Amino acid sequence: MDHSFFQPVKTDLNQLNAMVIKNLDSRVPLVKEIADYLVDSGGKRLRPLLTLLTAKLFGYKGDDHIKLATVIEFLHTAMLLHDDVVDESDLRRGKKTANVKWGNAPSVLVGDFLHSRAFELMVEVGNMEVLSVLSRATNVISEGEVQQLCHIKNPETTENQYMEIITRKTATLFQAAAQSGAIIAGAEKREIDSIGNYALHLGIAFQLTDDNLDYFGHSDALGKNVGDDFAEGKVTLPVIAAIRNGNIEQASLIERAVLKGGAENLDIVLELVKQAGGLDYTQKVAVKEKCKALSCLSAMPKSPCIDALKELAEFSITRAS
Repeated sequence: MDHSFFQPVKTDLNQLNAMVIKNLDSRVPLVKEIADYLVDSGGKRLRPLLTLLTAKLFGYKGDDHIKLATVIEFLHTAMLLHDDVVDESDLRRGKKTANVKWGNAPSVLVGDFLHSRAFELMVEVGNMEVLSVLSRATNVISEGEVQQLCHIKNPETTENQYMEIITRKTATLFQAAAQSGAIIAGAEKREIDSIGNYALHLGIAFQLTDDNLDYFGHSDALGKNVGDDFAEGKVTLPVIAAIRNGNIEQASLIERAVLKGGAENLDIVLELVKQAGGLDYTQKVAVKEKCKALSCLSAMPKSPCIDALKELAEFSITRAS
């Protein structure tokens, strides 16, 4: 974690790590084994970072922001566990996924354990407004997951449908993470709304970059196989834009590959998506979302936390993993 956007809350992050480990403890050995494996796999911790930064930004004094950041990390990790089972993924953060290592059933059940532990911590915090934001977010995220499933191997997926899916599936948790920190700090409604909108656009930019990296990233940096999303049948913006903007032959080849699924034609598709401008277009949309995120911070007074949030927005579109 050598990025400077971690610096304003470095002490809080150490406390977060300790709380994560403490709350993964279980009397059931397999639960603890899988949970420890997930923690050791690392992760960027960007979502809990938003909670810590926004709590500090609005002057929070206390310890509940550490619990909330832990909640966010557990909800995110539970989503990843369930995602990997649904997607039949075999690599995450450069390591074998839990479903490959232990099987689907234990992975799903440990995901459920993380969800329930997250809600226990929410109750400990005891803030009804935060509970409302986070419970609504988990519901919206679940809808996004189902929505994505409905569009697997569907070359007719539109840009609007795709944007709706990633807003629900990814950006919603970014938004809830930021709003939670602001709420417990006693921020005003307009401030909670502004920081929530910042995080929503940040999350969209982050996912757009993620979807581009699936086509031109490097497996070592990504911690997963390049082309995994395409092989799993996910129709993301690079593909949607390439089908829309490419010539008839390019569009037809990509559509057939989408319908077929799998990694057999991956090299051809990677080249076609690039040639037809799918990657360039997706990057442009990501930059627009980054700019929208930054505009939400414009009325807020300068501080190290605001600087960190701005740098985080830049990172969302320039990262290599």
